[in-house]
Amino acid sequence: MTEIILAVFATVLVVVTVLGKVPVHDWWVRACEFPRLQIAAAGLVLACLSLLAEGTWRWWILALALLVVVVQAARILPWTRLWPYQVQSAEPGFEERCFTLMVANVLTSNRDSDGLIHQVRERQPDILLTLESDQWWESRLDEAFGDWPCIIRIPLDNLYGMHLYSRLPLEESEVKYLIQDDIPSIHGWLRLRSDHRVRFHALHPRPPAPSESEESLWRDAELLLVGETIRQKGAPSIVAGDLNDVAWSRTTRLFCKVSGMLDPRRGRGMFSTFHAGHWYLRWPLDHVFTSEHFTLRRMERLDYFGSDHFPILVTLCYRPSRADEHDTPEADADDRDTARATIREGKVREQET
Repeated sequence: MTEIILAVFATVLVVVTVLGKVPVHDWWVRACEFPRLQIAAAGLVLACLSLLAEGTWRWWILALALLVVVVQAARILPWTRLWPYQVQSAEPGFEERCFTLMVANVLTSNRDSDGLIHQVRERQPDILLTLESDQWWESRLDEAFGDWPCIIRIPLDNLYGMHLYSRLPLEESEVKYLIQDDIPSIHGWLRLRSDHRVRFHALHPRPPAPSESEESLWRDAELLLVGETIRQKGAPSIVAGDLNDVAWSRTTRLFCKVSGMLDPRRGRGMFSTFHAGHWYLRWPLDHVFTSEHFTLRRMERLDYFGSDHFPILVTLCYRPSRADEHDTPEADADDRDTARATIREGKVREQET
């Protein structure tokens, strides 16, 4: 009986692992990409249990469990300290070229604004991006940071409100609804203290989930559309926000290839930001991606303040002379065709929830 239970467990892990590689948009398939660390851990537990079992099946169970561990570990290994950095570390100096960005999904129903405000005042970021912020959050944030020179306010009660507070000049800023008419994003130019300008994109696409969207198509299309724009413009660029996708997913990796953007997490750790309330079920959903023009001074996951997300803090330095030190991802013809097809479909299809 024990052997049968372990065999069923092994079959489930194999199926979930295979589904994570299937190139479709269905939410329940895309969800298999999220808990790769948890699936790998379950595979290790199963491998140990198989050694305690009796019967001829145990070797097959062991083999399947180890296969799951290897496949899942291969995908998440770049987001551990065993991997080389993708964004190189900043050298001392060049302070006028550096800036600090804080990204915080506040959770609309959360009312612990003091917890977030305290961390902003303590860390003193140059830019604060909040997500899921509604009118109530706007009033609290304005009380604390309403004197910052550049503010963009998009208070919404649909879980996709967004606020941007910046001590740095924000030029030619626009609020766009790229794919869906109720999902905003912010785009503009940040002028650094060195007087250099860098392109900034703030995103919070709709997640693939039963209560939100039956497919990942619209999330994927928004992210890839921004990636195509970055590639075409060729300007120094930053993308930040809650992307409702993990760093190692098929879509996020395609975004990096299409855009040439780099992930500061790679080689440094997962910095898992969701779910803040469940230590055993966390993955990196809140992101900051950079073009090859930047180096990284620091990256931190900050403290819990009542939201289901932890805030994340990143200090970047504009150092285009070091661009050649980075291993910049590149898209092939198939990648570009896939991205363009996804963008086209995302623009024309009606969402079904």
